[in-house]
Amino acid sequence: MLTAWLFHALTSVPGVQGRELAACWPVRCLAVSRKRETMPNNVDGVTPNNSESHSLALTPEVLPLAPTPEIQRRELADLGPGEPPWLFLQVSRAGKRTLEFFVTQIPNDHTRRAYYGAVRRFSAWCSAHRLEELGRVEPVHVAAWLKALEAEGCSRPTVKQHLAAVRMLFDWLVVGQIVPYNPAHAVRGPKHVVKKGKTPVLTQDEARELLERIDTSTFLGLRDRALIAMMIYTFGRVGAVIKMRIEDYYTQGRRGWVRLHEKGGKRHEMPCNHNLEAYLDEYIKTAGISDDLKGYLFRTAQSKSGALTGNPLAQSNVYRMIRRRAMQTGIKTRIGNHTFRATGITQYLRNGGRRELAQQMAAHESPRTTALYDRRDDEVAVDEVERILI
Repeated sequence: MLTAWLFHALTSVPGVQGRELAACWPVRCLAVSRKRETMPNNVDGVTPNNSESHSLALTPEVLPLAPTPEIQRRELADLGPGEPPWLFLQVSRAGKRTLEFFVTQIPNDHTRRAYYGAVRRFSAWCSAHRLEELGRVEPVHVAAWLKALEAEGCSRPTVKQHLAAVRMLFDWLVVGQIVPYNPAHAVRGPKHVVKKGKTPVLTQDEARELLERIDTSTFLGLRDRALIAMMIYTFGRVGAVIKMRIEDYYTQGRRGWVRLHEKGGKRHEMPCNHNLEAYLDEYIKTAGISDDLKGYLFRTAQSKSGALTGNPLAQSNVYRMIRRRAMQTGIKTRIGNHTFRATGITQYLRNGGRRELAQQMAAHESPRTTALYDRRDDEVAVDEVERILI
């Protein structure tokens, strides 16, 4: 999808540059076509019969099938409002290099979308200050842009992310001999030190009550209980959990194992807790999906019959389901998808687990990242403040 809307932006450059860019674009056999696919859009991941969403697919057609301006605006709007980064598209060679950066250098969709938004924001700031030539950008301009972001109320992590996006793009342009040097390289971002994560966690009693209060008389209840338990007992990210196939739950040594495909291409395997194994077995057996090994494990359901479809749950569906289940249980903490990863790690460490093993189970590269999920000190702080007797 990125290739389609970014190609739209590049080919819509005013003047001859856009046509030159289309002629020199390396993937000359790609064109844009429309396709329809059914997507879930409600709290339970239930798919209404009349729900349709449109996305772009690349098909091996001829390149001269240029999209209309209406399609350009519609597809660029998928990443949010705003103009394309014209600063990097005015010259065909720079536009081609910018396209290669987003398509070939950033494999993660979420990172690509965030970096594109940052680059577009920098381009808009330069345009507002009459800085419309790429070669005129200097470190002082990048520093002034960061100050403007802070003045707008952006948090320090957001400012650092924006700087990283612009710095990486300019590095790519320098390697491609588009600009002589990287103006963002000498600019220092705001200092931001994190010693404790902000993800809210549940207590042991809250997590147990949340699982026990789910009505398991329906497919949705069994699915939701198994999904939440999967994130708690495996420390899995929601993005990896919803991508699981039936074959990713298997038996080895008389014990159930799960296979998670985490971000960064990591393939992570670990045994199941006995509770998780029981939840998964009951869900798969009741749903009758054990033979569909290539099918998704956690699926959406039809609105009328409640039968499971072949479509995977989206992260937004999981978040709304979690919020609804928490309200039904009476949990006032504003939890989210990542809460269960932090809850699982904290409870593991609280019950005598070692941090280096928690790092391995969570597939963290650094022990410092695992330490951010260790919230055992929160309980100590609560006990201590009760000593203030007045």
